[in-house]
Amino acid sequence: MEHRKISRAVISRLPRYHRYLGDLLEEGVERISSNDLSKKMQVTASQIRQDLNNFGGFGQQGYGYNVKYLYTEIGKILGLDKTHNFIIIGAGNLGQALANYASFERSGFILKSLFDVNPRLEGMSIRGVQVRMMDELVDFLGNNDIEIAALTIPKSKAVEVADILVENGIKAIWNFAHTDLTLPKDVVVESVHLSDSLMQLSYNITQKKKLCKTK
Repeated sequence: MEHRKISRAVISRLPRYHRYLGDLLEEGVERISSNDLSKKMQVTASQIRQDLNNFGGFGQQGYGYNVKYLYTEIGKILGLDKTHNFIIIGAGNLGQALANYASFERSGFILKSLFDVNPRLEGMSIRGVQVRMMDELVDFLGNNDIEIAALTIPKSKAVEVADILVENGIKAIWNFAHTDLTLPKDVVVESVHLSDSLMQLSYNITQKKKLCKTK
């Protein structure tokens, strides 16, 4: 496939395609048209075809899409055909919730450890994964092949910890800290600001109420 720059909007839809196709596989569906897929995803059939054409199309006119094949190919595009070792920095409520999410493993994301500064958490095990203290972090990274780190710590510590992670070989950070990170260009950062999402929800509710009042 010829290398081309894919828009973030297209990339953001790929996990949804993968999730819906996985549901179809579980239901025993072998093939599906772009029209039927569009009804499930609430995305136009044209948009689906345009999105998938960025990666080669995958469909056959008059047949539609082979669900298993498309699910597998999108998984490859997303890198889900490989395993990704990751750690969680911050073993509080959010960190423990992430550690308890078993679906990560099914997608190839293998949690290797959690780290925290709270001595009461030292040695605790979450689904068989040990919580270690932050002073063990550098040695752990040096002795284990860790690709991704999730940050579930206060924003006051996020920049300092992110710098330590990058200095010790981490190439991707899943940032739940309520701050933006400025890191080298070869480090991938995906920020999840939960309050931003809640504010967007608040905006949409407000707009809907205004619309109902005008009717």
